[in-house]
Amino acid sequence: MIRPDDLEHCRNAIRTGSLSFHAASKLLPASVRDPSLALYAFCRLADDEVDEGEEKASAVLRLRDRLDLAYAGRPLNAPEDRAFAAIIEDYDMPRALPEALLEGLAWDAVGKHYETLSDVTAYSARVASAVGVMMCVLMRVRDRDALARACDLGVAMQLTNIARDVGEDARAGRLYLPLDWFQQAGVMPEAFLSDPAPSEPIRQMTKRLLAQARLLYERSEAGINALPLNARTGIWAARLVYDGIGKDVRRNRYDNVTWRAHTSRRQKLGWLTQAAGQTAMSLVMPKSAMLYAQPLPEVAFLVDAAGRDAKQQGRTQAVLDILSELRAREVSLEFERR
Repeated sequence: MIRPDDLEHCRNAIRTGSLSFHAASKLLPASVRDPSLALYAFCRLADDEVDEGEEKASAVLRLRDRLDLAYAGRPLNAPEDRAFAAIIEDYDMPRALPEALLEGLAWDAVGKHYETLSDVTAYSARVASAVGVMMCVLMRVRDRDALARACDLGVAMQLTNIARDVGEDARAGRLYLPLDWFQQAGVMPEAFLSDPAPSEPIRQMTKRLLAQARLLYERSEAGINALPLNARTGIWAARLVYDGIGKDVRRNRYDNVTWRAHTSRRQKLGWLTQAAGQTAMSLVMPKSAMLYAQPLPEVAFLVDAAGRDAKQQGRTQAVLDILSELRAREVSLEFERR
């Protein structure tokens, strides 16, 4: 079990670091809310260290070591790590899921760009869908169809994040829009990064990205209604809040460079009410055939990792390769400093 003081630390970290998740978590039953706050605190801390730190490679390698210690039952002496180790033990958390997050953060650390929408989806699977599948594990949900829809929701949320943050990311030297879209539009990615502007091609790329997110939000709904009844309202709320961010980008004519989408407290309250209504409707509506849609190819490995018959796996060769690249970069930087 998670220690009460560790749980309180995680709760406070989420309260100040992620208002949207904290608000949605209040609608989850305590049996899911408490471990989900601990899980999110661990993942958020890892993401922030890579995203905001100066030494990104070192941050990813530290996360690798933290995962090793947690799975060995000897977590780092920190509240988030102790709480995550308790989650591993209590819920038999498949190691492939946090390993997928580790790989996605490693891609961030090396400044990876993505050639196609499929490549962006593969990134989203690692940094968002992996967390969604871990949430399913906390709900004791191991049904493959429900897991596939959780992955849809994770990818949709990440695509929404990317669409919202195009300008902010560009000013930080980051680019997540597919490179082949730039080629089709006759725009050089380097030119956009050097002087970000809400041009018509960038607006159209944003529109395409949000259209894909909208399709996945719709696919995810059948999965939400397959979750335990007392967890549905909280997940519906998260789905509606994130989709609301995308709608705000649309209202501003897809300008995500000079302006950043946001949602108000009043809007969030409205979506929370709507989420409760969707949960009530799920009791009388027939099961949607969309529940049985095949998982996106880019997320299938997550469904396989968490399914009922899944076996624990070690690090894949892809993860080992990217970690080796990061270690080489770190050694090179250390040599240069000398």
